[in-house]
Amino acid sequence: MCTAAAGFIIGRMSTAPRTPRLRHAVTALAPYVAGRRATSSDTASLASNESHFPPLPSVLAEISRAAGRINRYPDSGAEGLRERIAAHVGVSADEVAVGPGSVGVLQQIIASVCDARDEVVFGWRSFEAYPLLVTLAGAQPVPVPLTSDEAHDLRAMAAAITPRTRLVLLCTPNNPTGVTIPGADLDRFLARVPSEVLVVIDEAYLEYVTADPLDALARYRRHPNVCVLRTFSKAYGLAGLRVGYAIASPTVAGALRRTGVPFAVSSIAQAAAIASLDAAAELAERVATVAAERDRVTSELRRLGFAVPDSQANFVWLRTGEAERERLLHAFDAADILVRGYAGDGVRITIADAASNDRVLHVLAGRAVAA
Repeated sequence: MCTAAAGFIIGRMSTAPRTPRLRHAVTALAPYVAGRRATSSDTASLASNESHFPPLPSVLAEISRAAGRINRYPDSGAEGLRERIAAHVGVSADEVAVGPGSVGVLQQIIASVCDARDEVVFGWRSFEAYPLLVTLAGAQPVPVPLTSDEAHDLRAMAAAITPRTRLVLLCTPNNPTGVTIPGADLDRFLARVPSEVLVVIDEAYLEYVTADPLDALARYRRHPNVCVLRTFSKAYGLAGLRVGYAIASPTVAGALRRTGVPFAVSSIAQAAAIASLDAAAELAERVATVAAERDRVTSELRRLGFAVPDSQANFVWLRTGEAERERLLHAFDAADILVRGYAGDGVRITIADAASNDRVLHVLAGRAVAA
């Protein structure tokens, strides 16, 4: 063996083991923090905006039938589900893309339009996955602060668009504030956005809107650079199955299907989503119950002196200072209630059954007296 080769081997043997090199975007990325899970049946789980209703019997029946075929791969193109969604919203199947929850579809959207160092504009605070997914793709998050009444500042967002902007994310109703975007404001905003910038209208909580609902599909039909994003995780109660979808131009929707992971939406999830769309009347009753409870809780909180925005989702938002946020979280923990705290901003509380909501009001009534 030559001296150079021997020296190389000795050097490699004496070097401490190295770990694989990870991307800086990954090592510097703070992980997504999901709502805490209940460990007892007495715990009120109000941290993740899930439906508190159990699955509908008709949906469970389809899940059971689909479970008997899980030895087979699902339809990777989800053609049956795409056709059913298309009929539901009034578009063609070529305008529909599906993925593992709306967050999975959003990842497909970002992968389809963003190269490294491209910019993505969104309101903040909004859905916490936005900056994580953008950063993971190597793009640049551009958060724009909400207005003082917890709404998207569309004028400031339009001003934040630069030649490097490829994507704008609009969450309505916004998570975690629950505030919607008025149609006239959206129209003025879309008129200012360059046609080559994709605007995603994230409607994860669409079904809970009872006041001045935004017709996002009408905007999509007028603006080819609009994409509508929806999910079966919230009102439809399929959070555990992970299925969401986007409505976009055939060109954009086709790109989303190409960037999706093959077989990402399971056969069980596809069957359950179709069955959920077929159970529209039953789901509407459940949604109406949640919306009524949301409005009751909002009215009571305002009576107690809390400044609560007009949420149109299945949660309410309390803007607080950091010290008060910590006190509220401790009070809820002591009452065995799980809520979602956002450092430096406030607390989000999911609406559930009347008894759980009353427990929330009892805790907050005590805090109002203490304050």
